[in-house]
Amino acid sequence: MCGIVGWMRPGSGGAGGSGEASAKVDELRRFRDRLAHRGPDGVGEWFDSSHGVALGHRRLAILDLTDASAQPMVDSESGVALSYNGELYNFVEIRSELEGLGHRFTTRGDVEVVMKAIVEWRERAFERFHGMFAIASWDPRTSTVWLARDALGMKPLYVTRGPWGLAFASEVKAILGLPRFRARLSANGLGEFLEFGYRLGENDTMFDGVERLAPGEVVGVRDGEVASRFRHFKPGLPDPGDRRTGDDRARELVVLLEGVVGQHLVADVPVGLLLSGGLDSSLLAALAARRCSLTTVSMGFTSSTHDERPWARRVAAAIGSRHIEVSIAPEDVIAEIQSNAWIFDDLFADWGTVTTRFLYRRCRELGLKVAIVGEGSDELFAGYPVFEDIGGGTGGLAFARLYRRYSSRRWGSLYSSFRSVLRELAGQAEASLFETVRRFEVCRQLPGNYVMKVDKASMSVSLEARAPYLDRRVAELAFRTPMEWLVRDGTNKWLLRKAASLVPSLPAEVAWREKMGGSIASSWLDEVPSFREFARERVLAPGGFTERLGLRRPMTQFFSGRAVLPFPSRLSHLGHLAWRLLLLELWSEHYDLRAAA
Repeated sequence: MCGIVGWMRPGSGGAGGSGEASAKVDELRRFRDRLAHRGPDGVGEWFDSSHGVALGHRRLAILDLTDASAQPMVDSESGVALSYNGELYNFVEIRSELEGLGHRFTTRGDVEVVMKAIVEWRERAFERFHGMFAIASWDPRTSTVWLARDALGMKPLYVTRGPWGLAFASEVKAILGLPRFRARLSANGLGEFLEFGYRLGENDTMFDGVERLAPGEVVGVRDGEVASRFRHFKPGLPDPGDRRTGDDRARELVVLLEGVVGQHLVADVPVGLLLSGGLDSSLLAALAARRCSLTTVSMGFTSSTHDERPWARRVAAAIGSRHIEVSIAPEDVIAEIQSNAWIFDDLFADWGTVTTRFLYRRCRELGLKVAIVGEGSDELFAGYPVFEDIGGGTGGLAFARLYRRYSSRRWGSLYSSFRSVLRELAGQAEASLFETVRRFEVCRQLPGNYVMKVDKASMSVSLEARAPYLDRRVAELAFRTPMEWLVRDGTNKWLLRKAASLVPSLPAEVAWREKMGGSIASSWLDEVPSFREFARERVLAPGGFTERLGLRRPMTQFFSGRAVLPFPSRLSHLGHLAWRLLLLELWSEHYDLRAAA
């Protein structure tokens, strides 16, 4: 796991003098080292001056801790150069295949496997990778820089065009440090953030002039310009001819998850698992405990009615893990959110980012360098109420109902944008409303918001978070599963629950109990005076976004307790807006964007 940066500049035409070369090295190092938090264990850079290509790397060492796996890595025969951020979980199998084709390896990790796979299969290599990754690879055989992102979008990769040609980086904050780059807040992005909490477009960011690769996207760059784009992964559809029973499907899922979890445990550093006590993390913990002695960590919250720690303790006792609890208070969150707004560089509103970062940092203090997490199962296996509430076919009324669910509708005005996204997804889903919603959850909401939380929060404290449910193979199985085996007899996530019931070490009631849900920060806005007062002062500060956007009146009503329309429990639509405005104020101050609004 690492941070990568680089560029391709058109018409470079030669190395230039020593002074020019030294300036380029210094520029790349400044660009790269804005991501020092992603990789404190090593640094590297590589140049091809004749083609204007530069690659930079910050290393978080997880596999093969020796310098042999340092990056950028260059193949001595083909000249292919690689800067790679991620983990390839099937690297042992791919290495064996490549050895059969005549390739020889000098390292024990996955980096050399990724590089040799690109040497052998070029841009078709990415579809073979089961893992999370953002990749930048220079192939001198075709004078192409290949940029690629993993199937479910766990690792981000941003690009921008300017005097530097085409530049790319693992985080926007590196791009913001490029010479002559002027940060401009996207007006459309601001509207979508306030209404949905993230950008709806797969390639859109909160900054004009900065794009991100979509999940599963590959981009080829020649002479500083995009020459090709394609997807190495697209969600499939259920096979109507597959008549297997639920029991057969559940057994298949258990076997797959056990293998995937086993690969996610492979590391040369200590690995732990974040255990909430809910179905998703408990199933992963039970499968992981079959493979090794396991450390589990759970998070609890003071001054909140939301606490699943008793369930986590019960699961930990059942599977025999070494269990550790972390307690977080409102004061901790206030300190975190004020000092660390920088981690929201491509602004998104997931309530859990701040508390999750606190937990990840505690994991590092406990000696863990990798944490297995349960993100992705609700979206893939239909765990949200929206999947149970879906009515008839696609079209106007159905899309309007979904808009009311997903947007902050009391001030929302982006229905046409939302409808366009759903129409595109409905075409991919062959007009099935269930599959349209699942694609929206997996392909838009998950990478735009929830997975951003996992990546930004974990890497900000130099910890690798691994999400087995977001493995390509698990996603492919989930998309092959029809609605009847996901929402069944009034029960959501039925297939995953059935699979969990087949694992003997897992308490049976864990598999079938209801999801607690809810958001800690949202309950604190309602319940904790100190947190509410902190948010009120920042959101209602004179001259801020609240005032300039004409939202002072509803926010004043919210903080005075006169707001109505609870949603989905205590959290009102105005509560959503209050949290987003709070993040917006803190984020814009850090990145000096208030004047650009």
